[in-house]
Amino acid sequence: MIEAITNEATAFIEQRWEDYTAEQHAVWKILFNRRMGQLKEAGSKVFCEGIERIGLSENHVPNLEDVNRRLEALTGWRAVPVSGFLDAKLFFKCLAQRRFPTTVIIRRMDQLDYLPEPDIFHDVFGHVPLHSDPVFADFLQQFGAVAASAETENEVKMLTRLFWFTVEFGLIEEEGKPKAYGSGLISSAADCANALGPKCERRPFSLDAIFAQDFEVSDLQNVLFVVKSFDELFAAAEQAKKMLLAGELRGNSSNQAVKMVMGCCGGHEHKH
Repeated sequence: MIEAITNEATAFIEQRWEDYTAEQHAVWKILFNRRMGQLKEAGSKVFCEGIERIGLSENHVPNLEDVNRRLEALTGWRAVPVSGFLDAKLFFKCLAQRRFPTTVIIRRMDQLDYLPEPDIFHDVFGHVPLHSDPVFADFLQQFGAVAASAETENEVKMLTRLFWFTVEFGLIEEEGKPKAYGSGLISSAADCANALGPKCERRPFSLDAIFAQDFEVSDLQNVLFVVKSFDELFAAAEQAKKMLLAGELRGNSSNQAVKMVMGCCGGHEHKH
């Protein structure tokens, strides 16, 4: 289990883009080209357009200052460099402020196919292009605000499921076909192929169904959910907020400080 950072004073760092080596830029290029080969067909239109909107290039590790200059003008979001995996509460707080915590390390050349922790490829390539879409951007901020107010273990569990089946492993219908938008699918060839293949049951998006659906972090997913538009996501976040305020997600667990580390926020094993 990756230890989560709880202290804001040590969480946020500078990227120091000039310190990336030629080999690290080469790793980014290999990963970028590998994924785009599949995602031109399997990826959602919003993701593919987002890549261009925020200026991601195959040629080098992204400079977050450049990305944020474009992104902030579009939706007010920023990718903020962090020193590691954040505690769930701190992560949610950042989302509520339209700040997306981004690791700035990049895997070594001998780690191209497996990494037990998040890196800048998963965080920026996998997540940030979606933040350029106004509706998805509004949903993610609303989700963060709702999740930051979760107190019981059951409330965190329900909101973790919503995050997992949308931000990490979400599908959207485009021209009658399911397309990938969740970062776990965007950044992993195996997960993406599975999500669109015969072994995965693709169900219509439903907040109640998601709250009832458990998942295994390290397994290929056998059930995923398909939205018709991102408007459904924003509506789901609004509904989750109402349920949270009404105590409907509290469950039987006692009030406690949230200690659960959200694997879905980057701590699960990524096999690319």
